[in-house]
Amino acid sequence: MKSDTQLKSDRLAVLIDADNATASIIEALLKEVAKYGTAHVKRVYGDWTSTHLNSWKDKLNRFAIQPIQQFSYTSGKNSTDSALIIDAMDLLYTNNFNGFCIVSSDSDFTRLACRIRESGLIVYGFGEKKTPEPFQKACDKFTYTENLEETEDLGGLEAKAKKDPQSNNVKNSSELKENSKLIKLVKNAYEAIAEEDGWASLGELGGQINKLSSSCDSRTYGYKKLGELVRAIDLFEIKSVPHENNQAAKVLYIKLKI
Repeated sequence: MKSDTQLKSDRLAVLIDADNATASIIEALLKEVAKYGTAHVKRVYGDWTSTHLNSWKDKLNRFAIQPIQQFSYTSGKNSTDSALIIDAMDLLYTNNFNGFCIVSSDSDFTRLACRIRESGLIVYGFGEKKTPEPFQKACDKFTYTENLEETEDLGGLEAKAKKDPQSNNVKNSSELKENSKLIKLVKNAYEAIAEEDGWASLGELGGQINKLSSSCDSRTYGYKKLGELVRAIDLFEIKSVPHENNQAAKVLYIKLKI
């Protein structure tokens, strides 16, 4: 698994399907992309003669995104998808990138994601929760854009939840434990990485969860960080150990409660 330093130095191509992405999330989306690397290419595809893309136009200069014009030659055919796919393959063959960020809620990019991964590159997908599962699973990591919209408010929501658990979307321990899919995922990930003494690194847990479910995100359940979600689930003992190379930093370990 790559280190955080390696990830942040990755050269990324960000390709956005304007027909299936909302302009309002672009700032939060680029902040999320910056966690994984540097966006050396930022392109957004659509028919810019159409009025339905007007909301994008003030974002282009502000975030240095290159608009790619693609006319809709035939009614009912999505020529934007074809243009994005052709560009992605051209960029792939330059061997100048470590990964691609594909922003769309359209399943038409499933094969593209698979092809890029076959070449050994990382694919980060971004789309709405309605995005078909095949495209989500074809990506190394898939992030719901709804979570990006809500991230800025999560700190306040969690504080409010302690006073009134029913007032927002933060799931409490009982609700989380009733989510059998989530609990099964977390337990399967834990069992795959736990040492003989039962302890496992929280960081490794996050990596294993991502391998099992590319779209699993603590923000979906109202928590900014995986550690906060694990504490809320309340299935594990948690201990903090000083990092071997930096005593000021802490490494979290978990162990399933008996």
